[in-house]
Amino acid sequence: MDPSLTRRIKSGDLMPPAAALVGFRMLSCEKGESLFEMKAGTKHHNPMGTVHGGILCTLADSAMGMAFASTLEDGETFTTLELKINYLRPVFEGILVAKAKVVHRGRTVGMVECDVADDGGRLVARAVSTCSVLRGETAKGR
Repeated sequence: MDPSLTRRIKSGDLMPPAAALVGFRMLSCEKGESLFEMKAGTKHHNPMGTVHGGILCTLADSAMGMAFASTLEDGETFTTLELKINYLRPVFEGILVAKAKVVHRGRTVGMVECDVADDGGRLVARAVSTCSVLRGETAKGR
């Protein structure tokens, strides 16, 4: 992945549309790891009054995507094959932190894990993603 792209995202010069929509930001992104933060509030709530599971999943997916993207070589890109998330406790509001780490980076397939914690450090969700590395013709247009 282009290091200048990571720097621009971290500095706020480049904000992916999903980040602006949901309201999260990347705090760090190093080789195979990333850290994201989001201030959760009522605008993220489902009808039961807790943060919508899709919002938590989007936060985790974004953190995992950047962690995996940081392992890409020139001419490579990737796509997500599968994403699974376990919701462990409700979130009402507060700062959420998503910490993602690549646990396997093979030539064609990778696996990333992400823990989402609240501002008290309690685990609220854990996600796992399987990614496919794309090269050549399969990488065009991505």
